[in-house]
Amino acid sequence: MPVVMGTAGHIDHGKTTLIKALTGIDCDRLSEEKKRGITIELGFAFLDFDDSTRLSVVDVPGHERFVKNMVAGAAGIDFVLLVIAADEGIMPQTREHLEICSLLGIETGIVALTKTDMVDEEWLEMVKEEVAAYLEPTFLGGAPIMPVSAHTGQGLGELKAELKRLMDEFKPKRRSDLARLPVDRVFTMKGHGTVVTGTLISGSFRVGDDVVLFPKGTETKVRGLQSHGATVEEAPAGRRTAVNLQGLEVQDISRGEILARPGTMFPATVWDIELSMLESSPLPLKHRKEVHFHHGSREVQARIHFLDREKLLPGEKCVCQVRFNEPLAGVYGDRIVLRSFSPLRTIAGGRIISPMGHKIKRFSDRVQALETLSADDSDAVILQQLDLAGSAGVSFAELMIMSNLESKALDKALTGMAGKQMALMFDKEDRRFVSGALVQTLCDGLLEYLAEFHRRDSMKPGVQRGELASAWGRELPPKLFHLVLERMVKKGDVVGEQEILRLKDHKVSLASDTARVREIILGAYEQGGIRPPNLKDVLEPTRMNFKEAAPVFRHLQDEGLLTKIKEDMYYHTPALEDIRSRIIAFFETSEEMGAQDFKGLTDLSRKFAIPVLEYFDKERLTVRVGDVRRLRKSGV
Repeated sequence: MPVVMGTAGHIDHGKTTLIKALTGIDCDRLSEEKKRGITIELGFAFLDFDDSTRLSVVDVPGHERFVKNMVAGAAGIDFVLLVIAADEGIMPQTREHLEICSLLGIETGIVALTKTDMVDEEWLEMVKEEVAAYLEPTFLGGAPIMPVSAHTGQGLGELKAELKRLMDEFKPKRRSDLARLPVDRVFTMKGHGTVVTGTLISGSFRVGDDVVLFPKGTETKVRGLQSHGATVEEAPAGRRTAVNLQGLEVQDISRGEILARPGTMFPATVWDIELSMLESSPLPLKHRKEVHFHHGSREVQARIHFLDREKLLPGEKCVCQVRFNEPLAGVYGDRIVLRSFSPLRTIAGGRIISPMGHKIKRFSDRVQALETLSADDSDAVILQQLDLAGSAGVSFAELMIMSNLESKALDKALTGMAGKQMALMFDKEDRRFVSGALVQTLCDGLLEYLAEFHRRDSMKPGVQRGELASAWGRELPPKLFHLVLERMVKKGDVVGEQEILRLKDHKVSLASDTARVREIILGAYEQGGIRPPNLKDVLEPTRMNFKEAAPVFRHLQDEGLLTKIKEDMYYHTPALEDIRSRIIAFFETSEEMGAQDFKGLTDLSRKFAIPVLEYFDKERLTVRVGDVRRLRKSGV
């Protein structure tokens, strides 16, 4: 598998000169770099070995003004070649570069003591002891310290052999199903157009692939691929890669953007991070402090939000949030580096524990959730993300960057959780999941809502499905509402009768006094026939006002015994059907019906005739045309 080595070390300690001596490639390509004799931008080379294996090399600047470029280059490397000049020993950027490598999660490397031709043996041995002692508590403790001279060639063969050994032993862990290339260079190549370069940190690209530049979302296509100057059809993870992009200009792309496939990255303005403060930091980091934030090859200004404290002291570690002015795209486990504004230096670093953070109130119970996200337990991380997402749920693609699991491993984990009812898919098209605990809470809530509905409207057989969705389920995704409802129907706790939903043990029953009121009201309208009584007269024997009697009226309507014509006017339904039959019979011999015709049919006064005619218009039995009415053809 391809491996990338990066240099680190103080300015003028011979990093670029050493790489040229090893590879024959001069990484200082800019005229200003050659004029000033210092490395400003990232440089790239490769080291070929006798067995045809190739080590990719990223050469970084050592000057303190260009540390941000150093971070951009170090973000994609597997191991480090720490370069220390024998005539100067450990210097400020030696320390800072080593701290940055540690914060970025680099765990191994080699030390090259350069310029050995400028010191005597006694001095060289003293410097070797000093370097070994300084590196002992770091990740380079016990690492090989190789004396070399790029000018005389001394030690280059031994260094190359040690690099080959380390490369053969190194087994980088890279995902195969999430192609990501943080852009560290953008330029135009004559005859090709716009080209971006970077280290392909996971996945692979092929010529013709549809790709997107995140976080902007700029869509493009892979027009061509090169690796170390050679044209290739496919670029694998872990290799320095140049990608020729279709239809874009240099000004359309910025360093730090991430090239990936469509629908695989989800930029956000809030990240949850696990942050470690360097013991060497001169000051504590305070809540809401603005910092230089480095991720991949990108640097932005950001604010750190502590949720359980006011500041983080040197040497301390915590989980917290970082907030940006514009979205950034990351993946769980990505390493990050923080640098202060004044003094300008590296102060902290760590890793992303959620690249799609939720704003959490300080000192709340939810702060504990971030501790779970920082655990090395992928199942716990998935369940916690589902819990934080609530009813919105999380898609499979989002969980891939939230857990950094390969798709097969994630699918297996979710299948296992579904079997235990811990995670449930509610949207098959989007493959969106919610926690099983949330679904159970929603099921309990639905039962409580229906129970309250039945208590409030005991004479209704149930609630309309549409009414339930717009009332109880108004804040739920429609597919989640459907999942909860169907789950309760299948279980038998909720009964669905056409569009009416009710609890399984709910039955419409009238108390004895209410039953008496029902008989009085229904009897009055039965007796009234096609000339219904005045509402006040109907209610007088009941000693109730309409508000008190309204449930009885609704129940009689639900039973189909009463029909509401307008406010304060009800008809006994059979009587209204009698009028309907008379109208239909009239139109069997006539095309139009005037007011007098209707009066002849029913002998109803204007008080009843107008509301009844308007009712049948609304029912689409008749249609008014001027002063007459005609039968709608669909009304019969």
